[in-house]
Amino acid sequence: MNKINVRDKPIKEITLRRYEKPHSDLNERTLVRKFCLSIGLLNPGDKRDVIVDILRVLMNSKEPLSVTEIKEKLIELRKSENLELKGIAESNIRRQLRRLKELYLIDKIGGAYMISENDSFENIFEDKIKKFVIEHIIERVKDYAKALDALVEAKKYKEMNEN
Repeated sequence: MNKINVRDKPIKEITLRRYEKPHSDLNERTLVRKFCLSIGLLNPGDKRDVIVDILRVLMNSKEPLSVTEIKEKLIELRKSENLELKGIAESNIRRQLRRLKELYLIDKIGGAYMISENDSFENIFEDKIKKFVIEHIIERVKDYAKALDALVEAKKYKEMNEN
């Protein structure tokens, strides 16, 4: 009998959270933080939120930035806001950049990073995250739902024929 190798590791995943509507008195950092929380890049209560400032550095840059440049600007930004300089090791910055890239928020061009196609966050969310991540996940969940329905129907049919 052939064994089917089933993987429990997801191909792609996203966590979505609904927060109150953004209001005009939110500062830039809070707004970016809520965005990151909303799309699962941060978990509620996370103290390690350097990804917020990495995204801020990239969104405020007109040019693609190397990891070294991101680190320099990150240090400046966090110092100017009296934030701890935790999480600014290049290895962690690279890891956070990979996470942003996996969600199509940023692009890597050569050795530099920039906001995806210099587009708006709304367009990036609609055109990339919603269409390429969320819709594909929903379709796969539907596939599993259909397979479950078929299994239930097969069991019902089998029970009816046994009686």
